[in-house]
Order: sequence, then structure tokens, then C-alpha cells
Amino acid sequence: MTAKDVVVGSAIGLHARPAGIISDAAAKFDEEITIAVDGEEPVNATSALLIMSLGVEHGQTVTIESENVAAVDSIADLVAKDLDAE
Repeated sequence: MTAKDVVVGSAIGLHARPAGIISDAAAKFDEEITIAVDGEEPVNATSALLIMSLGVEHGQTVTIESENVAAVDSIADLVAKDLDAE
């Protein structure tokens, strides 16, 4: 299992638009990808609703985890961006 910690770059955190972009990208991979905040259960990254349920704000650190290194890197890169600015 590969894991990467990343700081959330979106100005409004992982809310509707960023969560949708991330879940769409995660759905392109065959392996399960999870996103978690410290002390909480990880959620499936293919679900925008589950991502939003984490309540992650700008500047918080989340952990991306999967068996697929490329998937972890891809989702971590998205999480680090300000997806509201695009």
C-alpha cells in the first residue's frame, strides 16, 4: 500500500467542486483509492459525497492511499491544487 500526505490547496477545502473533480479522477483507476484525515476513517475517493463528509478545509493535511502509486500521485496532485481557481 502506498500513502502520501498532502496539504489541501483549494481555497474552500474539499467541498463540492474540488470533491467532484477528485472523485472523477479517482474513478479512472481500477484500484481503490482512499482519502483520510488524521484520526478519522478513510473514505473512498470515487465518492464526492464521502469526500465532502470529511469536512476538510484549506491548509489541512489529508492522506491519500492506494495500491497504485500512480493513482496516489495523481490524486495527491489534485488535492494540492486550488481546484476552485480552474
